[in-house]
Amino acid sequence: MKEKILTNIHHVFSVRRKLTAYLGVMLLIGILFSHKNREEPDSAQPNIIVILTDDMGFGDIGCFGGRFVPTPNIDRLAANGLKLTQYYSAAPICSPSRAGLLTGTYPGRWNFSTYLDNREHNRKAEQIDFLDPQAPSMARFFKQAGYVTAHFGKWHLGGGRDVDNAPAFDQYGYDEHVSTYESPEPDPLITATDWIWSDEDSVKRWDRSMYFVDKTLDFLARNKEKPCFINLWPDDVHTPWVPRESREATDGDLTRREGETTFKFVLKEYDIQIGRLMEGLEKLGLAENTIVIFTSDNGPLPSFQGSRAGGLRGSKASLYEGGTRMPFIISWPGRIQAGTTDEISEVSAIDLVPTLTAMANVELPGAYEGDGVDRSAVFLGQPSLREKEIYWEYGRNDIAFNYPKGKDRSPNLAVRSGKWKFLMNSDGSNQQLYNIVADKNETRDLLADQPEIAGTLKGKLKKWWNSLPKLTNN
Repeated sequence: MKEKILTNIHHVFSVRRKLTAYLGVMLLIGILFSHKNREEPDSAQPNIIVILTDDMGFGDIGCFGGRFVPTPNIDRLAANGLKLTQYYSAAPICSPSRAGLLTGTYPGRWNFSTYLDNREHNRKAEQIDFLDPQAPSMARFFKQAGYVTAHFGKWHLGGGRDVDNAPAFDQYGYDEHVSTYESPEPDPLITATDWIWSDEDSVKRWDRSMYFVDKTLDFLARNKEKPCFINLWPDDVHTPWVPRESREATDGDLTRREGETTFKFVLKEYDIQIGRLMEGLEKLGLAENTIVIFTSDNGPLPSFQGSRAGGLRGSKASLYEGGTRMPFIISWPGRIQAGTTDEISEVSAIDLVPTLTAMANVELPGAYEGDGVDRSAVFLGQPSLREKEIYWEYGRNDIAFNYPKGKDRSPNLAVRSGKWKFLMNSDGSNQQLYNIVADKNETRDLLADQPEIAGTLKGKLKKWWNSLPKLTNN
């Protein structure tokens, strides 16, 4: 009897041990499953939208001190993300600036020195007719990682005028595209004639940004189950300014299309369309996992006596700060702290390739040799100085380059190294040195006071310049 009782007790304890073990395993599975479910939305690759405004100055928008018209939607984007005050374009003019952003390399490495035009102009400017399709491409990197990719807006990296052999968009890694006449495959709804705009266009000039935003939202809606990489590159706020209220803005005088009143109408409409984009992301349920970048390709022209550049010296086509220092906003809800401003970190457009791929866990090809630096830590809240210099060039000759007049015409080479900025012509003349942190408006040339620093930066700048390929204008 005693043995039977002991046997029953052992059986009960055995069952309890098995039950406890079973419950422990199930609890562990539940924890892991719950943890996995919590992690899945965070680990999903984010959508990425790069908004590259055309000719927007550092001081155009409210959150960067703009005084022209309220820009509540762009300001709200900044309030929901990070604002950089030391972000630089890759060049002070459109085509090389865009090439630098797309490739993550200095545009001169691909024979870009100014805006693309007809073949004769390009030869005179000592540059190529279109971006080599073998060049690195941010879109291609994302596509190879499983993203669907699109380009909506201005291209200006080849095609148009008498350049009829420019590579198609798919050769750069884009699945879909809608672009202007300065591209290999212009959209007929916005290119009734071979020019920036026409009264014959089905989509009018004042509705162009809305058209590109609509295309962006439609692309996202059709690809909600996949990560998307999108260039949204409107051709606002580039001239000619043709707002819906054009008659009121110009009093019927077409010569006033580059006046401040006309600009205000265009900027106001552009801000509305940025608001529509953000509202569309919310409605699609994509806002939380979409990185949105808002910036410009180069400085403003006209600059209205420097006011559009926020008081910075220079404008479009100048290597002074007004030509290359751009407004920059990045938003990623839950990942980038809202309402922050970084006034310390220098970031270049060529940094976006290594930075965005790192943020999206996209591996760059082993053979890729970029000039950019991974600044993802900066975007995620850790300001830091850039470890490498930033270089620029504009103006290889006096034949095919449009220079600002007076004090805004800069030497044709420049380098930023920490707090120092050094400029000179490629023949070594017109050397200038500024403490760009203490003197962002470049008013006090310290060349005579800091000869050693100037000499070091001159050597680095000359070495960089000599490393670039050169095309002749013969």
